[in-house]
Amino acid sequence: MKIAKLKIEKYAISLRVGFFLALRQVRRSSKYTNGLIIFVMVLTFLNLVVVRGILVGLLEGSTEAYRSKYAGDVLITNLPKKNFIENSPNIISVIQNMPWVESYSYRYVEGGEVEANYKSKIRMDEDSNSTAGSIVGINPELEDAFSGMSLKLVEGRYMNKNDAEGILIGANLLRKYLDIEAPGLTLLEDVEVGDRVRLTVGGNRREFTVLGFLQSKVDQIDFRIFVLDTTLRNMIGRSDYNVDEISVRLKSDTDPYMVKEALLRAGAGETARVQTWDESLPKFLIDIQNTFGLLGNVVGSIGLAVASITIFIVIFINAITRRKFIGILKGIGIESRAIEMAYIFQSVFYAFMGIAIGFLVIYGFLVPFIDAHPIKFPFSDGILVAEVYNTSIRALLLMIATIIAGYIPARIVVKKNTLDSILGR
Repeated sequence: MKIAKLKIEKYAISLRVGFFLALRQVRRSSKYTNGLIIFVMVLTFLNLVVVRGILVGLLEGSTEAYRSKYAGDVLITNLPKKNFIENSPNIISVIQNMPWVESYSYRYVEGGEVEANYKSKIRMDEDSNSTAGSIVGINPELEDAFSGMSLKLVEGRYMNKNDAEGILIGANLLRKYLDIEAPGLTLLEDVEVGDRVRLTVGGNRREFTVLGFLQSKVDQIDFRIFVLDTTLRNMIGRSDYNVDEISVRLKSDTDPYMVKEALLRAGAGETARVQTWDESLPKFLIDIQNTFGLLGNVVGSIGLAVASITIFIVIFINAITRRKFIGILKGIGIESRAIEMAYIFQSVFYAFMGIAIGFLVIYGFLVPFIDAHPIKFPFSDGILVAEVYNTSIRALLLMIATIIAGYIPARIVVKKNTLDSILGR
């Protein structure tokens, strides 16, 4: 017991002496050297957090757009092998009476074709300026209250309940917004707001006036064609008011899974597929999100290794140049452990300062700035994903790596013979 107590006391003395030597060393070091090392640590910490955060945020922007502009918090669609949601009016009535619902939108969805410039064709065998896609019938007021669709217009105006012959076209169906070549992809060319186009759906053909073009960076909007729900219902002969999609937005702090269970208990699951928004995400989005997260971790790991090597080199050079001083310290009775602790404390100081400044930069500037000004990628508005928990884990990893990188070179130098160190041999 007495021996253990003596060991603890000796260890405590080594810690105090090591701290004193480290403090003295940092104070006497060049301000520029200290500043450069701290700057490297800040960049390393930002690399660990920001690179992964941007890669994940790129897909996070896509999934958030999918939720806010299309799926809502709960998405109800038709069952497999069914052409529509049976008993739709009753399901909509249940949704309207739920206290957690903030807004909702229902949609009719049918496959069809839209053709432009058909009046200018000279020969019957001439290629038509047309494209196939999903024709969607919406209640414009409900849809705009739900998704803010009117804010996604890049040209023209939004439709109203009197636009029985009006049509909105997703930007990805137009050559001027999606100028790419791909097998099987046909796009509308030379179509402007106010032009007349011909819509074919359910074996019926009808002319419409182009009201505007929509660009939301959500495929379920940008690859679709929108008309009034009453117009599409008449064209496909659906008089039972059964719809194909119902998107529900909930009030803040409402659990989507709770609402899903409530809908299932009300019988919605018997005639429709009820999913929370994340359950309805396309698989390719989830796969890409996981891949980008992995890439971010790989890049961050490389940055962590670079930081460790940098600290190792700095501490090693510092210890080598002060080898004679270390030898004198050992010669006058300072324990090797205290000298090693001194270099570990230096490493902790550099890591702590770099991490602290990094936290200020991330949460004081980068996160709020990018939230206010998302990064404009072609297929999403990217944000910076920097959860406090994950950021703290990366800070801890950087601290541990820095401590190890500071200890190893100090240990190498301190282990040398005391007389050789003093004589510089």
